[in-house]
Amino acid sequence: MTPFAVFVRTLLKTSAIFIGFTAVMLHPSLEWSSAAPSVPALTAGQSPREGAVDGLVGLLKDSDAGVRRQAAAALGEIGNARAVPGLMDALKDSDPDVRQHALSALGEIGDSRAVTAIVGALKDSSPSIRSRAAMALGELGDATAVEPLIAVIRDANVDVRRHVISALGELSDARALQALTAALKDEDVAVRRAAIQAIAEIGGDGGHNIHVPHPHPHPHPHPHPNPNPNPNPNPNPNPRLNQED
Repeated sequence: MTPFAVFVRTLLKTSAIFIGFTAVMLHPSLEWSSAAPSVPALTAGQSPREGAVDGLVGLLKDSDAGVRRQAAAALGEIGNARAVPGLMDALKDSDPDVRQHALSALGEIGDSRAVTAIVGALKDSSPSIRSRAAMALGELGDATAVEPLIAVIRDANVDVRRHVISALGELSDARALQALTAALKDEDVAVRRAAIQAIAEIGGDGGHNIHVPHPHPHPHPHPHPNPNPNPNPNPNPNPRLNQED
C-alpha cells in the first residue's frame, strides 16, 4: 500500500471517530439509550400516581437487591392496592430483606388477596420472615389466617411464637383460645405474656366483648306485700259502727 493510501485511510478513520464523538456530545441521550431502561409511557386513563406505582413494581425485579428493598418499602408507604400482585411475587425473592420489606408492605396495604401468599411465608427458612408474616396476617385481619397461625404457634423460634400469638389476639377469634391457653405454659416469659394479652383481647367469648345486663326475673315486679295484712275485710276497724240500728 502506497504512503498516500495509508494517509487517506488514517484520515478517514480519524474523521469517523470525530463524527461519532460529536454526535454523542450533541445528543447525550444516545449515550445511555442502550444502558438504561426506558421510562414506560402512561397508558390511556392511567394517572401519574398509578404510573409511578407501576414503575416501582417494575423495580421489584431490579438486579440490585438494595433497589428491590427500597421499592418494596416505598410501595408499602404509598399503600396502593395495584402493587399487591408484584409484592406477592417479591415474597419469592432470593434476598430475605426484600421478602421482609414485601411482607411489611402487604401488611400496610391490607389487601386480603395477599393472605395465601403471606401464609406461605410462615414456613420461610428465616425466623425474621416468619415473624413478619405473622405480623402482616394480624394487620390484615382476615379470619382465614386463624388456622394457619394456630398450626405454627409452637414454632421453634421464640420471636416467631410471640408474633404468632399476638396476631391471633388481633384476629380475635375464639378458635384460637385452646392453643392460646396451652401457650400460657410456654417456657419463655414473653410468650406467656403475649398469650395472656391475646386471650384478654379475645375475651373468652369469641371476640365479642359485649356486656349484656342480666334480665330482671320479673320485668314488671309487683309491690312488696304488706307483712301484716289486715285479716278483717271490713276497712272499718270498729265493729259497732257496722251494726244495724
